[in-house]
Amino acid sequence: MSQHIPGEPIWIELFTPDVEGAKAFYPGLFGWTARDSGPEYGGYVTFERDGEQVAGCMRNDRGGVSAWNVYLESNDAADTVAMARANGGQVLVDAMQVGDLGHMAMVTDPAGAPVGVWQPLDMPGFAVRGEVGAPAWFEVLSDDYDAVIPFYENVFGWTTHTMSDTPGFRYTTLGKDDGARAGVMDARELLAGSPSHWQFYVQVPDTDAAIATAVELGGSQVIPADDSPFGRLASIADPSGITFLVMGPRSS
Repeated sequence: MSQHIPGEPIWIELFTPDVEGAKAFYPGLFGWTARDSGPEYGGYVTFERDGEQVAGCMRNDRGGVSAWNVYLESNDAADTVAMARANGGQVLVDAMQVGDLGHMAMVTDPAGAPVGVWQPLDMPGFAVRGEVGAPAWFEVLSDDYDAVIPFYENVFGWTTHTMSDTPGFRYTTLGKDDGARAGVMDARELLAGSPSHWQFYVQVPDTDAAIATAVELGGSQVIPADDSPFGRLASIADPSGITFLVMGPRSS
């Protein structure tokens, strides 16, 4: 966390119809503590890992899509929104101040993937990443890879690195090698018509054990655990059907 990269992921937030269920499920799965904010923040919940904030949770009472959202850092949320408009994105939530915590917005990239904007004041974002019980990797699965890379460069100030550009695997990262903070995947075939979207992985000590615990807590397995060059990965749905990913050590 000591190396700062402009536009890097700064926060993850659950938008859910069942806040109380989320307050039971995610602490049970990841060992998080759920801390309620005051009424001035509309019942917002902050999840903490060993006293350090790692994620947020708010009630979906507007009928929108329930999902986990990824926020990217901005020095000026209003300017970022204007740049998103100018670079083929759409504005879902215009820039607004959230008390003394910061300024937020929600936009889409040119492929339609929603992404949050956070300009920190008193709330600097998650305090830890890349450790057990914390978010470890972030990526956007895109059906318009060539259009969204310049979007993130122009709108969020990304310095990008082409990690792979083969017909079967096109992937670009924010930053390079061990300093990479997020990725863009050419996922047109993988998505097969499903919407482009951001996703993230939470680090766990044992991927298979995490799936088993999630099922015991009322969740479900979406994609079975599988070894990859980056660890053992799996997709899980919480009891409300909202998906997220976990990554742990390879099985062999």
